[in-house]
Amino acid sequence: MTKDRHAPPADMRDALGRFTKGNRGGPGNPHARQVGRLRAALLTAVTDEDVAAIVHRLVQLALEGNVQAAREVLDRCLGRPVEADLLERMEAIEEALVATEARRIA
Repeated sequence: MTKDRHAPPADMRDALGRFTKGNRGGPGNPHARQVGRLRAALLTAVTDEDVAAIVHRLVQLALEGNVQAAREVLDRCLGRPVEADLLERMEAIEEALVATEARRIA
């Protein structure tokens, strides 16, 4: 007995591993509801003033020489160096694509 090579496998993926039509998807995150409830409780308990005080203390620690605090403040304000570099490279690629398309149309 030969298997039909065009029939989707039991896991609803095609021969290339892509999901096929009718795939219901995975079960999702079983803890999502609990995380949502905990996040809502945290947002209810923490005030704007609490966040401002935490940030102020973090900045104080950074100014006192705490390298981890300084890194956190700078990462939050400026973004991580890798992310900033990636954005610059993506913008350069987009500009090159626009220029290429403009030359192609002209």
